[in-house]
Amino acid sequence: MNTKYNKITGFADAKEVLKAAPSKVQNLSIPSDIPHGDMPGDKVEIGEGHISKARTVFPLLCKELEKVFAENPYNRAVVAVCGGSGVGKSEIASLLSYMLQSAGIGSYTMSGDNYPHRIPMYNDAERVHTFRRGGIIGMVEAGVMNPENAEKVREYQASDDDANRSHLESDAWFKSYFDAGSKALENYLGTPNETNFEEVDRIMKAFKDGADKLYLKRMGRDESSLWYDEIDLSKKQVLMLEWTHGNSDFMNEVDIPILLNSTPEETLAHRRSRNRDGKPDSPFTTLVLELEQKKLTSQAHKAKIIVSKAGDIISYDEFKKLMNI
Repeated sequence: MNTKYNKITGFADAKEVLKAAPSKVQNLSIPSDIPHGDMPGDKVEIGEGHISKARTVFPLLCKELEKVFAENPYNRAVVAVCGGSGVGKSEIASLLSYMLQSAGIGSYTMSGDNYPHRIPMYNDAERVHTFRRGGIIGMVEAGVMNPENAEKVREYQASDDDANRSHLESDAWFKSYFDAGSKALENYLGTPNETNFEEVDRIMKAFKDGADKLYLKRMGRDESSLWYDEIDLSKKQVLMLEWTHGNSDFMNEVDIPILLNSTPEETLAHRRSRNRDGKPDSPFTTLVLELEQKKLTSQAHKAKIIVSKAGDIISYDEFKKLMNI
């Protein structure tokens, strides 16, 4: 990482810019080709719903930025737009960055999806392997491992149906496989076992400490698509992180977490409409979404701004009521 520092503007100037920003971008025209996150191949399709949400969030974000800028000698802040799969993180983060830039506050959008230890294909395989290994160990520990049950599990695995809860109705012993596999998967998803949170935290800290330039990771979908780009951040005051795990307990440098809320049912419906990953409603995908939502819900109390699926700003108490917790 580059350790050369510079102070961008005085706080008094930044404060005035932030105060004027909401009115300045109120009627801002949004072109279709605005800059977006730095995940290679990521498709960002901005719709009117995304624009409406971003306009709702923006004035609140500016107020939060005033507080953070006041505490940072470089007038810098890290903002994380987080939420479940398909909730619009990439689009909202891109829009907020564009609005900040248009108002005179430099912003760079960084994708957390560049920082797993494995490329997507291998990470997906590791998720499945983690679930299945945990399930088999669970059967052994429960004393239900025998040739007949082992063969049944292999049949379920062969058809990618071994994360299907419906098997609990016909096979009582299957509970040991499903519960242990789910626990093992939970201990992998969104943890340092899956993702290099330490690297992300280092990047965010260096940015807030005034780094002019940083090397940021790029991860595509195959073995040869892994590299680092040197990014000029000398005129940026906001690092906008878009990522499911942007509010994770494994990071310490996020100043303003913004949670885009979505129930597992809403997330799955959206994935079906996009046919993402080719198996949008497979039992395993459903389980992953449920476990990710569990983590998002447990971290929601830290969010500075929570946005409902309908686009309303809600309090944490309203969030708990909506999510039945």
